[in-house]
Amino acid sequence: MRIEVVENQIEAALKALKKRMQKEGLFQEMKRRAHYEKPSVKRKRKQAQARRKRRKAMRRQQQPDDD
Repeated sequence: MRIEVVENQIEAALKALKKRMQKEGLFQEMKRRAHYEKPSVKRKRKQAQARRKRRKAMRRQQQPDDD
């Protein structure tokens, strides 16, 4: 991941970096890796994530396409 700093505007570059990290899920990943996760908890989390992904795909599929 690369963010360019233009004219020493560090705050803007930091904001862009945080936004990109949030979008890619890196903050969530770091938080998850901070502590040990039992295999059963990991399995349940992944199953819940898969359910959410399926529901989201179904919602997108059911929406009428406006062309």
